[in-house]
Amino acid sequence: MPKNSTKNSTKNSTKNSTKNSTKSSAKKNRTNLLIGAGVVAAATLLGLVSYTATKPSDKPAGSAADASRDSGDGVHSELQKLARRDAADKLAQGRADAPVVLIEYADFKCGYCGKFARDTEPDLVEKYVADGTLRIEWRNFPIFGEESERVARASWAAGQQGRFWQFHAAAYAEGAKEKGFGKDRLKALAEEAGVPDAERFTRDVDSAGAKASVKKDQEEAYGLGATSTPSFLVNGRPISGAQPDEVFHEAIEKAKAEAEAKPKAGAGAEDAGEPGTAKGGTGAPE
Repeated sequence: MPKNSTKNSTKNSTKNSTKNSTKSSAKKNRTNLLIGAGVVAAATLLGLVSYTATKPSDKPAGSAADASRDSGDGVHSELQKLARRDAADKLAQGRADAPVVLIEYADFKCGYCGKFARDTEPDLVEKYVADGTLRIEWRNFPIFGEESERVARASWAAGQQGRFWQFHAAAYAEGAKEKGFGKDRLKALAEEAGVPDAERFTRDVDSAGAKASVKKDQEEAYGLGATSTPSFLVNGRPISGAQPDEVFHEAIEKAKAEAEAKPKAGAGAEDAGEPGTAKGGTGAPE
């Protein structure tokens, strides 16, 4: 083949390869930008409502919309996907297929988290979890240092023996956090919660599994822009702080109505299950 012909062929091949590579790269970048924009929007939404989440509202109880600014169904849909709906999740209670999922990002050293646990959550469990409307999924979000991390791991360890919610109640009891969460105190809380195997509990607290679980929850919260506790998602709609009961009731009722208005693909009457039950159990404390 003549030298010039070989040279031109090489040039054309290189040019086409570069052109195709540039097109592919541009397409990939556009896709990444679109995905990134969705994540940023979701993070901004939760960040906006969680920056004051450690301070409950001092205004008269209004509507859920006052505590959760509506920034579009698209963003809420993305946040709604964070619900794990795992029937085997030991840090959750309620039906895995409940129409409404409340995700709570909280720290056991947070005073307002304790207020929610004592004053609001029991009512939500009695009114909505019991009848199959609501599922509550806990996320460990320790933000107050080493002791927060330790008690978060301890709650996970209690959960491995089916006693997470009992530990949760003991750790959030009035005056509990003032006693601290040192190693001996955690053992006492586990005993109070009825954790059957104390030796296993002690091992599990410092296990790789406990650390990985807490880290996963933390990264989920930080990835959404949450910086304080408690922060909540009710079917993807954020609520900040220990708000009055009415705010949670309204948010749950609204989410339930929206969920019921959507057709369930492939769901027959025989799959509905009995109210207050779940495939794999509710996870609610005895």
